[in-house]
Amino acid sequence: MPELPDVENDRRLLDRQARRKIIRAVEVVDDRALRKLSPAEFKRRTVGRRIVSSRRHGKHLLVALDKGGWITLHFGMTGALLPRASQGEAPAFTRLRLELSGGGSLYYTDPRRLGHIGLAEDADQFIAAEKLGPDALDPKLTAARFRTLVEAARGNAKSVLMDQSRIAGIGNTYGDEILFQARLHPELPIRHLDAGDVTRLYRAMRRVLKEAITRGAGSENFVDHLPASFLLRHRHPGGRCPRCGGPIALLRIAGRAAYYCPHCQPLA
Repeated sequence: MPELPDVENDRRLLDRQARRKIIRAVEVVDDRALRKLSPAEFKRRTVGRRIVSSRRHGKHLLVALDKGGWITLHFGMTGALLPRASQGEAPAFTRLRLELSGGGSLYYTDPRRLGHIGLAEDADQFIAAEKLGPDALDPKLTAARFRTLVEAARGNAKSVLMDQSRIAGIGNTYGDEILFQARLHPELPIRHLDAGDVTRLYRAMRRVLKEAITRGAGSENFVDHLPASFLLRHRHPGGRCPRCGGPIALLRIAGRAAYYCPHCQPLA
């Protein structure tokens, strides 16, 4: 699933390809991608408008238009933004195309059709309506505020990290990496973390997400470009821990796979 680093790199791609350009045309290939909007309404409110800026909050990408309003994009399990020449062949699984002034188009692709596109009048109101917690890389999310959010939570460490209403942007994959770097077992009850554990978790969260963005999260062969010390390079059945060399273990938490090192991340 695209998580914060993937969506941040999609946001940067959008800025490079589309910022200050006018949406000349919209092609809705699959109207199921639109959230509570008809293709005609989406086109009426976007065609002829200029893209002025972008914003990411958690796994959501928000695109500001001149004269007010935002396009909202969520990428589900498999969605992405891809640039192409307007006359070129559309990528596989295209759900929507934005044709831009000056040539070129942006394609929203989504093989599993679990993402969605919408419109919002105000970005902050949209974030509140989605019941999203603070973005995991928001500069205002200090270690002290993070500690307050974690200490008020219930459940295990992995579930709390993935709770979008508490902290927005972390999913299954980066949840595993953050816990590995913090040396915390995914099933460790969050109430058992002491102040040192919480600080270590916060620092690992920021470091892992920033490193993934820098290394090109979402790009082809991205995992190969990660530091050798990252669990993600070994996060598969039969993988070995990059720290101690022991076997990587797999367990299920609320139906989701969790990879970890039993030696480096003991439960007790």
